[in-house]
Amino acid sequence: MLNNKTILITGGTGSFGRAFVAYLLENYPEIKKIVIFSRDEQKQYKMAKLFSSREYPIKYLLGDIRDAPRVDEVTRGIDIVIHACAMKHVPASEQNPMECIKTNILGSQNIINSSMLNGVKQVVALSTDKSVSPINVYGASKLLLEKLFVFADIEKMEQDIKFSVVRYGNIFGSDGSVVPFFIKQKEQGFLPITSEKMTRFSITMRESIELVMYALRYGWGGEIIVPIAPSYRILDIAKAIAPNIEHRIVGIRNGEKLDEIMLSKDESCHSVRKDNYYIIAPVDAHWNRDEYIIKTGATSIEDGFEYISSDNDNWLGEEDILRLINGL
Repeated sequence: MLNNKTILITGGTGSFGRAFVAYLLENYPEIKKIVIFSRDEQKQYKMAKLFSSREYPIKYLLGDIRDAPRVDEVTRGIDIVIHACAMKHVPASEQNPMECIKTNILGSQNIINSSMLNGVKQVVALSTDKSVSPINVYGASKLLLEKLFVFADIEKMEQDIKFSVVRYGNIFGSDGSVVPFFIKQKEQGFLPITSEKMTRFSITMRESIELVMYALRYGWGGEIIVPIAPSYRILDIAKAIAPNIEHRIVGIRNGEKLDEIMLSKDESCHSVRKDNYYIIAPVDAHWNRDEYIIKTGATSIEDGFEYISSDNDNWLGEEDILRLINGL
């Protein structure tokens, strides 16, 4: 599917980008080119040590998705765009809201415009659970990213391009997530716990890659795809990593939720279950949920259903968490 294709990964030096590149090189030996686009030359330098342009069909390009002319340049000759670039830290976004808007909203629109201008065939954008009923700047910016990509697919007219969105929570063990933070913090003799009741969904790096690949293989364009995943309690993460030190309750941070929601009650009437995913169909688009069910064999979900981490049939215990940590 991806052999002989040129793929652009925005924010490609991040945790997902590095893992996705490794996956592509292993599974698609005849891939034409992978273009890494990001603004941190130091991260590109480090990544190039792992994936050298002399050994692999990889090109590293510096730039910022906020810079529309530069985005026009880097999308020329591209077949597929994986839009992983984002300002994603909640506290930083709260303190710098306009910077978050410039990157996550205006930068995403630049990706859309340039992809349509340069004949890109498929674009998959990465979103987050925080886009559902957002209470912080980061979540609100990702909600608008989703709206922009769904709208772009609706308004593409006869142009041969698909825009899809994948929505998931933090990748287990990724940079900036709670696991590496707790592992480092336990050296201080205590772990700060926001709330004993806090829950999160768990998705591994491999599963996040499979989610993007699912969108590339089966995406119709205009949908939002949500993985069905187990939940865990933050307190169980702390117990698995450091059971014999103090777990200090510090309270929920500004802009933080007690639980994660990946599919809202309001979205359920447009959603289906297919394979191990929930798929949210676009509204007023060139296809709808009923058509998707007929053609794919997907099943509708009950109106009013909410996919929330605190109400899940599948939970990770301390032993499950330790196995995941040992596999990082």
